[in-house]
Amino acid sequence: MTYSGAVKVGGPADVHELRDLMISKVAVGPMDNNAYLLRCRATDQQLLIDAANEPATLLRLIGDDGIAAVVTTHRHGDHWQALAEVVEATGARTYAGRDDAEGIPVATDVTVADGDVIEFGNVRLTARHLVGHTPGSIALVYDDPHGHPHVFTGDCLFPGGVGNTWKDPKAFASLIDDVETKLFDVLPDETWVYPGHGNDTTLGAERPGLPEWRARGW
Repeated sequence: MTYSGAVKVGGPADVHELRDLMISKVAVGPMDNNAYLLRCRATDQQLLIDAANEPATLLRLIGDDGIAAVVTTHRHGDHWQALAEVVEATGARTYAGRDDAEGIPVATDVTVADGDVIEFGNVRLTARHLVGHTPGSIALVYDDPHGHPHVFTGDCLFPGGVGNTWKDPKAFASLIDDVETKLFDVLPDETWVYPGHGNDTTLGAERPGLPEWRARGW
C-alpha cells in the first residue's frame, strides 16, 4: 500500500508501514486535527499522539488491543477534546510537555522535558521541547533503525512554515530557533514530518524556506 498522508475528516485512516512500526493517521474534529496511532510491530503495543476529537473514531482505530499511552503534543484545546474519553476507555498512561501539562484538563501521568524518551513495546520516541506556539509544546522523533527518522511536530512545524505565534516576535523567534536547532540542524532531509493539521512533508522539502520564514516573521 502507498502512504500519502492525505486524510480527511470522516474518511479512512492512512497507514504508513515501517519495518518495526505502523503509523495510522486520521483526521478528526472541526479543526481538521491529525491524530496518530503508533503500533509496535514486534509486541503489538500501541501509543496515540493527540486524542484531538471524535473519541468514537479514535477508539475504533485503537481497536480491542487498547493503547499503552496517549501523548498530547501541546495544551491547545483542539488537541485534547477526546482525551478524557480515550483514557477512561483504555486506561492509557498520559504524557505531555512539562510546561504545558497544567493547561490540559486531564491529569498528566508523566511530564516530558527535552530529550526525554517515551517507550512502548520496542519503540523509542525522543521528545524535543519547542517553545513558542505554547510554552511546553513537544515534538516526538522516531529514529528508525532501518531508515530515515520520522518526527511528529504537533503545531510547531507544517508544510510552509512554523506554527502560529500570534504576531508575537519573541514567541516566533523562540519557535523558529528551536525548530531549526533541534530538528533541521540535527536530522537529515529525508526525515518525514507528521504535523498536527494537514498534509505531511519532509525536512528537506521545507529547509529551503527557512530564510523566508525568518524574514517574514511567521
